[in-house]
Amino acid sequence: MTPRIAVLVPCYNEEAAIAKVVRDFRDALPGAVIYVYDNNSRDQTAARAREAGAVVRQEQRQGKGNVVRRMFADIEADIYLLVDGDDTYDAGASVRMIRSAVENGVDLLTAKRIHTDAAAYRPGHVLGNRLLTGLTSLLFNVKLSDMLSGYRVFSRRFVKSFPFTAEGFGIETELTVHAVRLMMPMAEMDTRYKERPAGSVSKLNTFRDGFRILWTIGYLVREERPLVFFTTFFALLAAASLLLGTPVVTEFLHTGLVPRLPTAVLATGLMLLAFLALMAGLILDTVTRGRWELKRMAYLAIPGPQDLTPP
Repeated sequence: MTPRIAVLVPCYNEEAAIAKVVRDFRDALPGAVIYVYDNNSRDQTAARAREAGAVVRQEQRQGKGNVVRRMFADIEADIYLLVDGDDTYDAGASVRMIRSAVENGVDLLTAKRIHTDAAAYRPGHVLGNRLLTGLTSLLFNVKLSDMLSGYRVFSRRFVKSFPFTAEGFGIETELTVHAVRLMMPMAEMDTRYKERPAGSVSKLNTFRDGFRILWTIGYLVREERPLVFFTTFFALLAAASLLLGTPVVTEFLHTGLVPRLPTAVLATGLMLLAFLALMAGLILDTVTRGRWELKRMAYLAIPGPQDLTPP
């Protein structure tokens, strides 16, 4: 079956780049429908995209996560290609990305950014990406080297089984973790990463958005791996309790007195909190496993990309 391909372009104030992005993807994928979702731009982004031949829609809630959520809900296709509207990604790579995803039956294919110009990929962004990708790899066993790439191919069953909560740039993390937790086939492919065109300004703030992504990672650990999350609190609280309580117990064994009663009460309270955290982790781990099974069944109910004909 020949796949219906949808190119999804979330954008905000990309008047300088959006027309070229639409034209490049129309040339690379002539059978695809290009959807541009304008996220409250204050310039002529929507008009330029419409003139270039895209289907233009609006999303009033600010943030890339909100835009992608709306796209996934509204658009019906067999293959979805998500790309930022800043003209930094290579449209020519889209055909081999989609072909690879279909031929190999993967639900998520991520474009690994390869840049030759230092201005295209700032050192702060490179370092932040490596740190956040490494942290997520450690916590979720993610086998990707560029988790924050904005250029990806998704199968229909990925898109239609994806409940997510991120509102901003944390969306890339949530997309990756969703695939990992449901044990979806996934892959990565090298693609060229270009410098932004003149007049296009990056919306990514290294520190602000880095902390937001860290918050998203912490949230996802709590939601998807609660035993790890709450066991960490158990270990910290128990260690603090032992550190405070050991001198009190030692002194009581030697003298039979408890001269530091507030310290003893605090140590006891911390140990009680530690075991409460451990119990919460054990209970929520059971609940999470039930949720995981339901999500896995919903994912498997949708036909996979292996049934499609490569473009």
